[in-house]
Amino acid sequence: MVQIKRMASAFCLPLGALLCLSGCSTMAPNYVQPAAPVPVAWPAGDSYKAVSVVKSTPLVDIPWKEYFVEPQLRKVIALALENNRDLRVAVLNIERAQALYQIQRSNLLPKFEASAGAAFQRTPATFSSTGQPVTTSQYTVGAGLLSYEIDLFGRVQSLRDQALEQYLATDQARRSVQISLIAEVAGGYLTLAADRERLKLAKDTLASQKESYQLIQRRYEAGVSSSLDLQQARTTVEAARVDIGRYTTAVAQDMNALALLVGSQIPAELLPAALSETVAAVKDASPGLTSDVLLRRPDILQAEGQLKSANANIGAARAAFFPKITLISSVGFGSNELSGLFKEGAFAWSVAPRISLPIFDGGSNSANLTVAEVDRNIMVARYEKAIQTAFREVADSLAQLGTIDEQLAAQQSLTDATAERYRLSQARFDKGVDSHLNVLDSQRSLYGAQQNLISTRLSRLSNQITVYKVLGGGDHD
Repeated sequence: MVQIKRMASAFCLPLGALLCLSGCSTMAPNYVQPAAPVPVAWPAGDSYKAVSVVKSTPLVDIPWKEYFVEPQLRKVIALALENNRDLRVAVLNIERAQALYQIQRSNLLPKFEASAGAAFQRTPATFSSTGQPVTTSQYTVGAGLLSYEIDLFGRVQSLRDQALEQYLATDQARRSVQISLIAEVAGGYLTLAADRERLKLAKDTLASQKESYQLIQRRYEAGVSSSLDLQQARTTVEAARVDIGRYTTAVAQDMNALALLVGSQIPAELLPAALSETVAAVKDASPGLTSDVLLRRPDILQAEGQLKSANANIGAARAAFFPKITLISSVGFGSNELSGLFKEGAFAWSVAPRISLPIFDGGSNSANLTVAEVDRNIMVARYEKAIQTAFREVADSLAQLGTIDEQLAAQQSLTDATAERYRLSQARFDKGVDSHLNVLDSQRSLYGAQQNLISTRLSRLSNQITVYKVLGGGDHD
């Protein structure tokens, strides 16, 4: 027991000193966040006149369930967050980055291992001084300090910092994937709703046009309507049939795309019936007063994390120019008999410090430092480009946001006027005042206006989804 205590104290006494020596600061440059290369204020002008720019809660702080308020849509998004494979890969990438960080972090601490061994050797008589063969036995047990670098110049610490920033950047990449997934699912859901409404409109129009065609056909057989009237009515019927086929295909493809995003089959009761039933599925949002909110977008935080990682790597490259001190040591017991392994006098120890200093390396250390510095400059440029891209995306979405309500109101007014024209032309035809060609023309115009109204409503909802995405919408529940 006394010998074991002696072995433990032989390890513990210098361990604190080793850790203190390894706690030095790194040689990495002090990190300074690059200035955002975009204007502080959002764009202004005719396209943005209707945008409400007020102080508000940043979207990144608003849970997605508070932004997407339609219950069925919420459930579909929740299914996607649970089953989407791209998001699973992003989560697994975080686990991988965390493990890599743990590997680098472990290099800051000494590594010990216990060992036990036995060696047997027979020396032939020709080598023995007694002229007789000799058999020897050796038994050892102990613990050893593996090759440990005393991190005087922060090389290992810099590598640990680099791995930490990569891990944090990977987590931001996961957030970015999740926000994009939420936006894509919401967009796919609303597109399906719009195409289902278009399909229903096409079917209703076909039924109406068939009735008109049958009426013209009877009038033609009675000699009241011309062949031109009959063929004109027939073209409207066939055009509606074409639209039914096109929108039937579109609905099926929309459902397939949504199922892929969700990662599983979607219960029928969660699917939308028509866009008109989901016009309030998404809340309106303000971009805030300044463009500083962009710095909280996960893709920009990811780019900044990669920049910090490259900055830390410079510290490791600089430390390579200085001496590298490693230490190997062991303590234990040894005896030529197993029974004497822990007796007095069997205690043994060894220490093997090693110092290496680069003298001539053909310029590899200088080249590695240059690579690290250039990598850092590349990451600065990528970080700045990410901010510029984000600003452009927000500006584009705000440009549409500033005019889409006016477009929607105008399209609604046009649809109402076209519906009234169709009603009047039908009444004039019924009284024999006007030809059926005017009825068909006004009917086609009404159908087109109704389809465009659906498209404009979808554009408005899609714009609200885009605003959520480009402003780094909240990814938490």
